[in-house]
Amino acid sequence: MSYLGTTGELSARWRPVEEITVLDRPRTSAHFIAPGSLTNGQYGMFRWDMAPGASGPRPHFHRTFSESFYILDGAVRLFDGQRWVTATAGDFLYVPEGGVHAFGNESDEPASMLILFAPGTAREDFFVELAERLESGRELPADDWAEFYARHDQYHV
Repeated sequence: MSYLGTTGELSARWRPVEEITVLDRPRTSAHFIAPGSLTNGQYGMFRWDMAPGASGPRPHFHRTFSESFYILDGAVRLFDGQRWVTATAGDFLYVPEGGVHAFGNESDEPASMLILFAPGTAREDFFVELAERLESGRELPADDWAEFYARHDQYHV
């Protein structure tokens, strides 16, 4: 999608912090800074805050979108499909479609990172539904979980 006009247009979107939806979980907080619905589906960007020792997803991949991780603060363990590395402020990991990856905070300090994914699928729906499933306390059958992950383009390895 390219802009083909010659004069520019008034189309920038500003979002004050009070408009950003935050999904608070016991050990993590997801700030949906720029969901795909705000960026015309071009990308999505979340801030992911983790408490000390907060686990993250197990190794997985996505078929239809890439993900990038930029560490803001603390130490985040990142898996690039081959090895785990300890990333600190300013470190970056790009994961193309199909790339195996995972993350977590194994340190004794809080950590924060930006997650950017492109194109901007409604990734916030995955995290909201996951939180609802976990908070319900219900035991769900394996095929229900498999359908949930497939519907959200998340495939564990």
